[in-house]
Amino acid sequence: MAIHGFRGPLGLLGTVALVTMSLGAPAMAQEQLSIATGGTGGTYYPVGGGLAEIVNNHVEGYSATAEVTGASVENMGLIATGDADLAIALADTVAQAYAGTGRFEGQQLDMVRGLASLYANMVHIVTLEGSGITSLEDLRGKRVSIGAPGSGTEVNTAAILEANGISYDDIDEQRLNFNETADALGNGDIDAGFWSVGAPTSSLLNLATTQDIVILSLTQEEMEAAMVADATFAMTTLPGGSYNGVDEDILVLGIPNVLTVSSEMSDDLAYELTKAMFENIAELRAVHPAANETTIEFSMAATPIPLHAGALRYYDEVGADVPDALRE
Repeated sequence: MAIHGFRGPLGLLGTVALVTMSLGAPAMAQEQLSIATGGTGGTYYPVGGGLAEIVNNHVEGYSATAEVTGASVENMGLIATGDADLAIALADTVAQAYAGTGRFEGQQLDMVRGLASLYANMVHIVTLEGSGITSLEDLRGKRVSIGAPGSGTEVNTAAILEANGISYDDIDEQRLNFNETADALGNGDIDAGFWSVGAPTSSLLNLATTQDIVILSLTQEEMEAAMVADATFAMTTLPGGSYNGVDEDILVLGIPNVLTVSSEMSDDLAYELTKAMFENIAELRAVHPAANETTIEFSMAATPIPLHAGALRYYDEVGADVPDALRE
């Protein structure tokens, strides 16, 4: 377990503890688990807090705390060093860490394992009513925000466009963050913008209160082309009602967010964590609507690395159809 407290020599505190134990303390202290999430303004932190409450209420002998972190890349490092017991991270980052590619070139973290996939960062391609843009092809020649420089949104945008024969030469690309993209759409400075976020997200919620927004649907062929280009893409559904004026469900591309642990975690603990989460999933869904996607089926379809042996025990127990790629 990750220990976040006194790490010094035994000393007086240790002596007192040993004396107390020898006198027969009524109960052992709970083991503390650390859940690495992200910033307080994102989706990882509240979801991590919900997971911590499930551990606290339903996993005997353990308590958990959601920790604020720099999110996906940092979280993989925290799992590797043992400074976090569980961590949430984007599937592409998880896959790179496990394989030693991309951001993890030369520093493979092959101890990373999956417990489940939680929900997808949904790729929103947004325009306004009356723009004349109704498809991906209609973005040619338009002013399009592709996301902030170096952002996950920019990476996702490039993958989707390039997989479908559209380059940045075909659009007037603008590199804007989420709030800037929303402002530019509202002011008429751009025609469309990309968001890769957990839904709903505040910048779009705010835009939809003053403008009639439209979220584009990709065709089946466009989605399949993107998934061939980036294996961490998965099809998912943006529920109708997520934003004002968006009343119908929309099939979109998502990048799964994966709940990870180390292979060094005991099989029994990994089993109990996985079981507790799925058996009490309503509690997590009450914390954030993104957890409506947290299902066994989504985990089987979206997890990019092998599952921990303890998690596999749970999935086999409930009769899940586990792909061979998720077994070691």
